Amino acid sequence: MEKNQYLDMFIEESREHLQAINDHLLHLETNPGQKEIIGEIFRSAHTLKGMAATMGYEEITNLTHQMENILDGIRNGTYEAGTTLIDIVFEAVDHIERMVEDIASGGTGKADVKDVLSKLFDLENNGVQSEVAAVMEKPRSEESTFDDFELTVLSQSMEQGYVPYTVKVILREDCILKAARVVMIFDVLEQIGEVIKSTPPVEELEEEAFDSQFTLTFLSKESADEVKAHIFKVSEVEAVSVDEVVIDKPEPVLDDGNEEVKETAKELPQEQDTKKQASANKTIRVNIDRLDALMNLFEELVIDKGRLEQISADLNNHELTDTVEHMSRISGDLQNIILTMRMVPVEQVFNRFPRMVRGLAKELNKHVHLEVSGAETELDRTVIDEIGDPLVHLLRNSIDHGVETPSERIKKGKPEQGTIHLKAYHSGNHVFIEVADDGAGIDRDKVLAKAVSKGAVPEKGKENLSDSEVYNLLFSSGLSTRDEISDISGRGVGLDVVKSKIESLGGNVTISSKKDEGTTFSVQLPLTLSIISVMLVEVEKEKYAIPLSSIIETAIIKKSDILRAHNQEVIDFRGRVVPLIDLKKIFNVPKEPGQADEHYSIVVVRKGDKMAALIVDTFIGQQEIVLKALGHYLNQVFAVSGATILGDGQVALIIDCNTIIR
Repeated sequence: MEKNQYLDMFIEESREHLQAINDHLLHLETNPGQKEIIGEIFRSAHTLKGMAATMGYEEITNLTHQMENILDGIRNGTYEAGTTLIDIVFEAVDHIERMVEDIASGGTGKADVKDVLSKLFDLENNGVQSEVAAVMEKPRSEESTFDDFELTVLSQSMEQGYVPYTVKVILREDCILKAARVVMIFDVLEQIGEVIKSTPPVEELEEEAFDSQFTLTFLSKESADEVKAHIFKVSEVEAVSVDEVVIDKPEPVLDDGNEEVKETAKELPQEQDTKKQASANKTIRVNIDRLDALMNLFEELVIDKGRLEQISADLNNHELTDTVEHMSRISGDLQNIILTMRMVPVEQVFNRFPRMVRGLAKELNKHVHLEVSGAETELDRTVIDEIGDPLVHLLRNSIDHGVETPSERIKKGKPEQGTIHLKAYHSGNHVFIEVADDGAGIDRDKVLAKAVSKGAVPEKGKENLSDSEVYNLLFSSGLSTRDEISDISGRGVGLDVVKSKIESLGGNVTISSKKDEGTTFSVQLPLTLSIISVMLVEVEKEKYAIPLSSIIETAIIKKSDILRAHNQEVIDFRGRVVPLIDLKKIFNVPKEPGQADEHYSIVVVRKGDKMAALIVDTFIGQQEIVLKALGHYLNQVFAVSGATILGDGQVALIIDCNTIIR
């Protein structure tokens, strides 16, 4: 019960610490000498280990503990933070991430981590062997073998009157059950104090993976002679030495003689503490489910507000009208506050990309640098949840298709390392996210040839297509210019999925490119999906909502203005031939008997560069509505993206213009 109570907190904080480890490992790879970065990684790993141990997740504890040993080695200068070492630590972090996500999805958090543990053990052992000479020449002090947590425990225990001892025990050579003797020694010591550390670790002592001696760090209020006497009560003990541990400073972990590092180490925690304190005073952590519940309640309030406005207009009562207008202003302010509360920075999505780009670049033997800007730009959580996968597709495409290999780039006179710029920014009621690379650019002729061979473009007239129209062909399903199929891209899927996903979010994506200079994908997204502005229209006696973001213009045309082309009714709209679509036919609306009208009311809508004119009976007007999903039973309804409840209590379907325009 208690475990479940803290499970959400454990998962949330584990994710934060894993993200911090990922970010700092990437920085460490480019700045291997910065010990403050190692300190940050170590702190996150140590906290994660402590939390996992408290919650009883043994595999995470063991893996993090072994990872800590490596990080400790880097901190103490035993190992160099090279690419191979960082790869193995990343691999360990990946396993921990998978175990945490397994716990989050209701699993046990258990996983087979023998391989990565073995790699970490090998790394630790090989590193120690290679540095034996250096270690012998420059022995480290006892204090340097303690981590932050252990030093804190030692310091606090000393304040309570405990004396820290280093206890070295040598068992007799003819001792048969070494593990049993170790257990007995631990038992007698724990009667007079507490063992806080053992070398080798307890697991190895229990498995008898040691010669005949081991060392303990022991806290007790007894004297050294009394401690020694207790240990000698256990048989088959050859020799015992008990020395008091001298600790000059409570936090000597970064004390390597480098004055600059010491200064940073002293200042950093204070600065962080100040920031944490300030942050804790101004913000609270709220479960997102509660914000969703608040949003749902507010959506109901918006619907009721619409009904009240309708009733007020019908009754024409002055006092009621004033009250409703005041309530509308208050609900408008409330809407802004709630929407702001739900806004989260795109950083949450961007954070996972540096690691992904590093891995893909290594896989493809390319040198790629990812620049991120505008990560603080905020989007509604519903959009954030959906935008991650399309951006992954675009980044993978840029690395695989865009950035050239180092040798190709050198031939072209470019730097060996390619750059991908991931950028987010606000503009009006939209957020733009750009993925720009300085790679080879899109080969127009190659795309066109592929499109013609696939039948996507007729041979005749292909030269008349603009660059933009040619690049947009890449969003066609099954069209890939990649000669070889790989696991990363080249199967003709990806960009069409990206486009449909972004359009389903009410956004759009465009491409611009220059040969040998690079390609930019620009994604335009709405700030929120929950409350949208629409044009309400009537078709016979049914009401429909058309999102304003899709509407270009409304107009009334004469029946005589309608033309026919390719067995399709069309109109001439500002010099462009636009197909005419009757919503009665699309939604099978029963036609009421009456006189044929000589005029048609139309709504011209767009999907990217394509347009269509929708025939309706009446324009009702512009309104802000709450978008409600149709649910699983109606998710296949053609050209309908959802529904809303109007002020008069009627349900209006929201038209999905992107589906109507093909």
